[in-house]
Amino acid sequence: MTLLTGVPLLVGLLQVPHTSSAQAAPTGSRTVDVTIDSLSPSAPAKSDTVTVSGTLINDGRSTITDAHVGMHRGDALSSRSAIEAATRRNGYLPGVDGEEVKDHQQKIDKLEPGVSRPFTLSVPVKDLDLDDDGVYQLGVSLSGRSQGGSYEQVLGIDRTFLPWQAANAAKKTQLTYLWPLISSTRLTAETVADAQQTPVFRNDDLAAELAPGGRLQQMVALGKNLPVTFVIDPDLLATVDAMTKSYRVGGPDGPLGKNQAVAKQWLHELEEAVTSHEVVALPFADPDLASLAHHGKGVPSALSHLGPATDLAEKTVDTILGVKPRTDFAWPVDGAIDSSIVDVATSAGAHNVITRSDSLRENGGLSYTPTAARPIGGGNTAIVADAQLSQVFEGDMSKAGNATRAVQEFIAQTQMISLQEPDRQRSIVVAPQRMPSVSQAQAMATALRQLNESGRWTTSLHLGAAAKAKPDPAASRRVPSGAAYPSSLRRHELPTEAFRQIQGTQVALDDFRVILAQPERVVTPFGNAIMREMSTEWRSDASGASAFRHSVRSYLDGLTKKVHLIQKSDATLSGRSATIPVTVQNNLVQGVKDMTLKLTSSQPNRLDAGKPQQITVDGGHSQSFKFNTTANANGRAWVTAQLYTSDGKPYGGPMTFQVNVTEITATVMLVIAGGVLLLVLAGVRIYLQRKRAAAQRAEDGSDGDGSDGDGPDGEEGTDGDSGGTDGDAPEQPSDPKPDTGSESSDPSGSGEKVDR
Repeated sequence: MTLLTGVPLLVGLLQVPHTSSAQAAPTGSRTVDVTIDSLSPSAPAKSDTVTVSGTLINDGRSTITDAHVGMHRGDALSSRSAIEAATRRNGYLPGVDGEEVKDHQQKIDKLEPGVSRPFTLSVPVKDLDLDDDGVYQLGVSLSGRSQGGSYEQVLGIDRTFLPWQAANAAKKTQLTYLWPLISSTRLTAETVADAQQTPVFRNDDLAAELAPGGRLQQMVALGKNLPVTFVIDPDLLATVDAMTKSYRVGGPDGPLGKNQAVAKQWLHELEEAVTSHEVVALPFADPDLASLAHHGKGVPSALSHLGPATDLAEKTVDTILGVKPRTDFAWPVDGAIDSSIVDVATSAGAHNVITRSDSLRENGGLSYTPTAARPIGGGNTAIVADAQLSQVFEGDMSKAGNATRAVQEFIAQTQMISLQEPDRQRSIVVAPQRMPSVSQAQAMATALRQLNESGRWTTSLHLGAAAKAKPDPAASRRVPSGAAYPSSLRRHELPTEAFRQIQGTQVALDDFRVILAQPERVVTPFGNAIMREMSTEWRSDASGASAFRHSVRSYLDGLTKKVHLIQKSDATLSGRSATIPVTVQNNLVQGVKDMTLKLTSSQPNRLDAGKPQQITVDGGHSQSFKFNTTANANGRAWVTAQLYTSDGKPYGGPMTFQVNVTEITATVMLVIAGGVLLLVLAGVRIYLQRKRAAAQRAEDGSDGDGSDGDGPDGEEGTDGDSGGTDGDAPEQPSDPKPDTGSESSDPSGSGEKVDR
């Protein structure tokens, strides 16, 4: 019967190449698409009944009759690689898939072309004839007759894995599963110009992830009841915490966000979940360690952000969740490492680097899967996550068949690890994709629940304990070279130019902060934004990364320009000394301080522009500062005004205006000469009057006691200081008024006269 069943398959295969692929219908054991949508229990015990449900679809062109669904138990697989090979096999092979289990069939009268039909099979474990412990192939087939067929044959089959172990393992494998809470960048550097610094979000899409049924809500709801280690990007916590208060979307003038309740509920659920779980905090904003190592090391200060990002991570998690996280773990993207990545990853105190077995490979000397922890020198430990287990839930898990297949493969692989060396206990780590979808998270949770319920060959272990597990002496510890780093990952790294732009933004921020009365209002949002510019997230969105960097720098430049000099028009100096007012406008919410305003003359021998002045200007105000200038010669001179920070760096652009210096004119000289002549004549007159008076007194015999001379003497006494007006004239009503919040920043009028 087995031989006859295989003949139609061979005939069908031989006929396929002679038919156009566009017109050929599936034949043989591929005529019907059989999909196993569920299997329960995933790891049965002796007394259990295995129930398999799924769907049948006739992909052929003729109706199938006299059909039935049956179960096949294949031979036990011998290794992990055999499991992997079995996942790639399709079509029916009698010698491999095994014979159909008798007396447990579901009759299908007929199945028309294109029609989908469900099925359910239940078989007691005792009827499966499971022998030794191991991973068995379990198949479900549809057998029947297609139109024109004279005998029954297998027309479709799907298979999965059935782990079987009668008793608990003597030494269970310790399993550590990372449960990542990471999302995309949502917060910008912008804040509303109010006392609360209301944050501005790029969009409000995070609410969908936090809401019931959303990705992050499911990750928390599922993870809180699973033996996992939460791995959290603190930027996500900071973003959700910002959502619990007032926030705007799309810009400072954008609409108010309305998802405070959703954010509060998610944080509340996470707080409850982490009380019984280990929490590992990645550096703030999950920086791309590989990009930093390959393209950022040559840019000054690029690596200096890792230390602050790690410190901020601990503070953020502790403040928002009330737990002390582990911050001594680094997780490069996909666990791919080389020596430079390890150097960067450990530079900020993370002495445990989470890598993967397809990066730090075994040299072939081991017949079993070794413990994850490996010392790699310098006091650092590589935590080598198992690549097969870590990647099994990638792909589309929204289809029940894919999810069930992944769950069974995961459980089967863990059992095979335990069977490799039953007397050698090992610690295995699983590091899945960074941002699992809802269906991926649900499949992961199903596998962990089933494995935990079985409990016959694994036991859970948190990541901190896994890092301290005794390493296998023969396990590979050789960190790969840069040439071994996957080119598929290298293509998506942040370029060197990105780190140069980040450095430029940081320099601009450092120059800006020193003038501020409340620097934390600017340093905090911009510092966080700069960390977000280096996020691993941008690997999948190069254009988005560039746009985000540009938006941060543009916003910072706009703020710095709010402190500036108001342009002056040309001025005229008609004396040897005068005061020149220069106005500083501050349109920031907060004040600026510790700045220096300096005037420089292009002709210092003609015009001395005066001494520099220390300035302070309140937020939302302008302030005029007067410079005492001295003219030494007639002519025009260009004067440049420039602001400087406390460390002597120019701030903003210079402001230049022209001063016309005029010497004392001939008319003025004539007036002065006439005044001197009048004084001389007045003196002569007084002398003659006194002389006549003295002569008169002599004639009259008067003693000359001076009582009649009070008038002239008194007048002289009162005139002594009447010409002493060489100093500066008092301030004129037309001078700019200091501290005017609403003062126009337009240039002053033409022909401006300066104070004398």
